Order: sequence, then C-alpha cells, then structure tokens
Amino acid sequence: MTETSKNRYKVGLSALLLSPQGATYRQAGIHSYIQGILSNLPANHAAVSYTALVAAGAAKFDVPVLRRNVSPATRRPLVRILWEQFVQPLVCNSERFDLLHAMAFVAPLLAALPTVVTIYDLTFQKLPQNFRAANRVYLNLFARLSCRRAARVIAISHSTKRDVVQAYGIEDKRVDVIYPGLRAGMQRAEPRAVAEFRERRGLPARFILYLGTIEPRKNLSVLVAAYKLAQLRDVKLICAGGEGWMYSDVFRAVAELQLSRDVFFPGFVPEADLPLWYSAAEAFVYPSAYEGFGLPVLEALACGTPVITTTASSLVEVAGGAALLCPPDDSHALADAIGRMINEPAIRDRLAAAGPLQAQRFCWQEAGTRTTNTHLRALQPERP
Repeated sequence: MTETSKNRYKVGLSALLLSPQGATYRQAGIHSYIQGILSNLPANHAAVSYTALVAAGAAKFDVPVLRRNVSPATRRPLVRILWEQFVQPLVCNSERFDLLHAMAFVAPLLAALPTVVTIYDLTFQKLPQNFRAANRVYLNLFARLSCRRAARVIAISHSTKRDVVQAYGIEDKRVDVIYPGLRAGMQRAEPRAVAEFRERRGLPARFILYLGTIEPRKNLSVLVAAYKLAQLRDVKLICAGGEGWMYSDVFRAVAELQLSRDVFFPGFVPEADLPLWYSAAEAFVYPSAYEGFGLPVLEALACGTPVITTTASSLVEVAGGAALLCPPDDSHALADAIGRMINEPAIRDRLAAAGPLQAQRFCWQEAGTRTTNTHLRALQPERP
C-alpha cells in the first residue's frame, strides 16, 4: 500500500472505452457498464480510493471516482491499444497505484502491479465470423493473456463466467460475477408523454420494437424473416439503434422480402428517449445469438414492455420467467412467439406485470459494492 494513500489502497480504473460525449452506437453495453460502475463505487471507502483513466472528451460520471483525462480519443483503435499497452504502465507508476482494473477485456501486459479484468462476453471467439480479422486476433490473444495474468476476473453474467473458465483454463474461484444494474429513470413512461412522443415521431399505432446495435450477432435477419412469417395485420417492425458493423445483410433481407413499407430503421436512440420507445411498443423482441448480458432486455422488462428473447447465453439469466424464449436461429419459432404475443392479450398482460419485478433484481449500487469487494480480494488474496 502506498504511503501517500493514508492507509487506503489506490486503485486505477482503466476506462478508455467510456464513450465520448454525443457518441452513437458505442454508447451502448460496454459504455453503460463502465459508466454505471464508475458512478456507483463506494464514496469515501475506508480501504480504497479510486482514479479513473479516461480518454479526452469521455462522457461524464458521478462523484465517487477521481477523473484523469490521460489518453487520446479512442476512435482510433490502434492509438488506444498502443497507449493502453505501453503508456498506461507508466501512468500507473506515476500515480502510484496499488491495483489496476482494466474495465474492458485487456490489461497492459507490461504493468508491474496486480490487475483485475472485466470480460463482457467472448463474442470474438464464439462468433468469429462477425469480427474483423485484426480485432479478433487482438482480442483472442490479449484477453486470454490478461485473464491468466490477472489477480481476479469480473464476468458480467454466469454465462460469461462459464465461457471464460472454459476458454482460458483459469480457476472458477478467481472469477466474480457482477451483473449490470438498471439505469436511473428506466420505467414505464406516462401515457400522455407516450402519446406526445408517438405524434412527434410519427410512429405507427402498433409496432414491435428491437433496440440495439445493428450487427450480425443480434440476428436481425432472423427477426425480419420471422416478422414476414408471422403475417401480422397493421403491426409494424421498428429496428432502432446505431449501425455497428457488417449490417448490410439486414437491409438486404428487408428489400428481398419486400418489407420496406413495414420495417423501419430510425437510427441511434438517445438515452432520454429509451423509456418512451419501450413504453410505446406493443412488444420488445431481442433475437440475439449471443450476449454477455443483454441490457436492452432488462430495460424493456423494467418499462413493463412484454419481451421475446432467445435461450442464448446470458439472456435466460436476464429474462428469468418474465419473457417468451425461443431458439436464437429459428425464424419459425420466433414467428410463433411474435404471433402469440400480438394475438393473445393475456400473455402480454402477464409479461407486462412480471417484467418490472424481474428488473428489480439488478442494481448498480450493489454492482459497485461487489466491484470494490473484488478489488479488495485482489489486493488481499487471503480475503474470502
């Protein structure tokens, strides 16, 4: 423990993937998790003080953590990686950190101090065809080395923990599961606000909503095919979210199935509008093939929107018994679930009531406390 910390450990938080202010699709899962943890670490902890290392222009977070703007903007991945691996160890030395928490997959391998690493998912290994070759090779190698070297690893679901233990051959007891929490204000919007939102956005009277990044593993081509099979009358499909990568197949499927008048892509959704989108929808469908957690499912549940999602990876953990589940690549099963949801009000009512209760299980304050406990276990290996 450093002399200058006044008997408190100094923990550095490598938060280089905290998105810039005004970001689009990147202001999603990883960004939300990092921001949630930074805002909910215990203030004035007796044993630990925190400093977050962020890129220039990164989004704001609340008071408990000291902020250091230390790196160039992260929009150039190579620059970020070089800074992360070669400059960050020097920053750790100058700040006299006792521990570095790498909050997204990779720790600096040259760092001469204990580390904790957060792993969100192993998509780059499970679905390699959905990643650019350079990204896949980098993450496969450096995430593996980072986890094996780390004092402790944080996984954001039990599904991710199982993947990490199996893929990297590390001990089960070294991996802590810390779920994300529910962001403030994520609840059903007032009917008047929803009506005004509908009018302002020109929304159809009835629609099914997908909300998330437009990318291959979200299985939007399967959703579009299922929507066609369901043959719904006067119910549109809205796929909201920023374009990530390799998304052209989704737009091609809409065109080939002649659904351009029924399927809409409004683009990135600002955080303030999320409860309005969820509350306006007849149902929320999240057909992902693989997730580390699945924040949009949690948000839809909290807003009382009936949810359909898949049995893939962590989504069963998030949904509990409050959603309809189907296999991730079965468009016919998804079409059947959509048809049941739209045509059977009793199912919608049951799930709308169950969703907010399930969502209450996920709390950012608890996530912050559990993260500090992980830091202390890394610093004091004898702790239970």
